Amino acid sequence: MTTSIHITALDGVVNVNSLFTFAVFVGLAWNPRDPNNSLIEDQICTPDPHVMEDMIAFHIYSFSSFLFSSIVALGLKQAIRLSSTTSASDSIVSTFLGHVNKGLVRVGMLVAGVGSAIGCVFLMLALINVVQIKLGTLSCESGSGHSVAAIVPLVILVPAALLIYVSIILYAFLRS
Repeated sequence: MTTSIHITALDGVVNVNSLFTFAVFVGLAWNPRDPNNSLIEDQICTPDPHVMEDMIAFHIYSFSSFLFSSIVALGLKQAIRLSSTTSASDSIVSTFLGHVNKGLVRVGMLVAGVGSAIGCVFLMLALINVVQIKLGTLSCESGSGHSVAAIVPLVILVPAALLIYVSIILYAFLRS
């Protein structure tokens, strides 16, 4: 039963990472230099190129984190499945693989969860830069009302969700 719970949890990590990775690719495919794709009315509120560079960098960082987390989760899942399907007649595989160390599985699940959480933080930072590119910089006095209104739910809800996610991961790590 514990093995199926671990595999289900690892499947969840991989599925969520896949959705976020798709979001990263959509963000990278968007052209921030398209003059018709901006809602900024005052040219003073236009962000400098540094904001656009940060947006791309944060997308890459989040993609790397999600990919790292998914690869760790898939590796653990494969190790669990291989160790549970080896039979006594298959001496080469069972001698090579043996049993999966429960502590190693726990640490691997923790690492996969932390990788996903870090990817979410970088994706949130990339989205903050997207908002600044589309609606104007946060420091702009004349047009920042829409930018701040768009960013406030993002910086409240995402960290709250991450706090819940990390709490559950730590609880599962300490209890499994």
